Amino acid sequence: MWQGLQSITDYRKKSSPVTDQDVLLPGRLNNFFARFEDNTVPLTWPATKTCGLSFTAAEVSKTFKRVNPRKAAGPDGIPSRALRACADQLAGVFTDIFNQSLYQSAVPTCFKRATIVPVPKKAKVTELNDYRPVALTSVIMKCFERLVKDHITSTLPDTLDPLQFAYRPNRSTDDAISTTLHTALTHLDKRNTYVRMLFIDYSSAFNTIVPSKLVIKLETLGLDPALCNWVLDFLTGRPQVVRVGNNISSPLILNTGAPQGCVLSPLLYSLFTHDCVATHASNSIIKFADDTTVVGLITNNDETAYREEVRALAVWCQENNLTLNVNKTKEMIVDFRKQQREHPPIHIDGTVVERVASFKFLGIHITDKLNWSTHTDSIVKKAQQRLFNLRRLKKFGLSPKALTNFYRCTIESILAGCITAWYGNCTALNRKALQRVVRSAQRITGGKLPALQDTYTTRCYRKAIKIIKDINHPSHCLFTPLSSRRRGQYRCIKAGTERLKNSFYLKAIRLLNSHH
Repeated sequence: MWQGLQSITDYRKKSSPVTDQDVLLPGRLNNFFARFEDNTVPLTWPATKTCGLSFTAAEVSKTFKRVNPRKAAGPDGIPSRALRACADQLAGVFTDIFNQSLYQSAVPTCFKRATIVPVPKKAKVTELNDYRPVALTSVIMKCFERLVKDHITSTLPDTLDPLQFAYRPNRSTDDAISTTLHTALTHLDKRNTYVRMLFIDYSSAFNTIVPSKLVIKLETLGLDPALCNWVLDFLTGRPQVVRVGNNISSPLILNTGAPQGCVLSPLLYSLFTHDCVATHASNSIIKFADDTTVVGLITNNDETAYREEVRALAVWCQENNLTLNVNKTKEMIVDFRKQQREHPPIHIDGTVVERVASFKFLGIHITDKLNWSTHTDSIVKKAQQRLFNLRRLKKFGLSPKALTNFYRCTIESILAGCITAWYGNCTALNRKALQRVVRSAQRITGGKLPALQDTYTTRCYRKAIKIIKDINHPSHCLFTPLSSRRRGQYRCIKAGTERLKNSFYLKAIRLLNSHH
């Protein structure tokens, strides 16, 4: 990716002269990316004992050897390829540096530098927000962060925030989507019910984290106070510049936010938001990193608990310096009752939240009818575009094996993305359209390709086995074993509608029972 960005930059330099706009753009972007910087927050390092965490040369060497050699070098100019090739020789020196950093609860400034390369989000850029900041940070520091991250993860309780599905083992977008749909479908199976889903959008969520507040939360989770001080130092006093072509902005020192180019940032964000949980039993707050969804289960038109939940979430965001982007926040109402009433809108900070009939939720198109025609039409269109590339590759004489690998990576990955969550409720027409793409690919590759139905069945069974083995998975309780005399059998979930019967968890239980 970085080589592609560099070639685009080189092409622009050759094809168009440098203008005043090009020279001013890095500085404007640097200030824009740092617009959430809050220098009024006092930064205090409470006196603590020295950190007891340390690493061995073997651990550091192993981490260096895991580095992707294709990753771009950071501001220090040290390439990942050299770090990987000389891992054993460099491990001893950097082990001493890492351990001394932990002992003093301080991170060297050269490890904290970041160079931001703005990448356009769309073809025509009209405002600064149309740029996505890609941060280049030190590869050595990323290795250091990975070691610290593994330690922090090992000390956290397994039951922490079960509805945060990102950055945790045996959790994925499939799990987040399936949990959301099962929560809605089981409620809609009852009389006089409907569901309101609020899809929250934050403005630069990672950049708004206040380190001092994060450290307090880390201490409440039981982390070593000295390590918390190390995290505080890691997140503060970070020099940052923006580079556009050959133009570099003046440096800014940042004390707010978790840099998105760092290994630790995703984990720190999930820990920062671990206390953002539903306060009412009829609501759920489902998270995948900063993608947050409030699911309100409404019975007998009583929306009191749901509206209080939304107000409480807005207050929590204010207290934690997270900025709700109300204009991009959307709401969807799923109501299958024959006699529907008018649903009054939700207000956040005095602004009405837009109600939509369809929303792209964690990569899938979910609609207020909970059908999948919109989603299947979208992925069939994407897959057909990639069939053109598959045909071109065949003309170039690639082997059937290479063509099959290309299909698996670029076409099947689209058709089968989160398939366990949505395929069960597809119509026959939807399934034919999906399988038509597979047949076209099969004719091109000249080999046998698995049918999507088989892929769906296999993945449902495998996912069910993983959930059963993981007692901390939020859906583990849905797989209830029957008596010892019926070993290997699981209690079926009662369902009154076809939508619920065809959902992932019921399908998975049927597969488990049929295998025994």
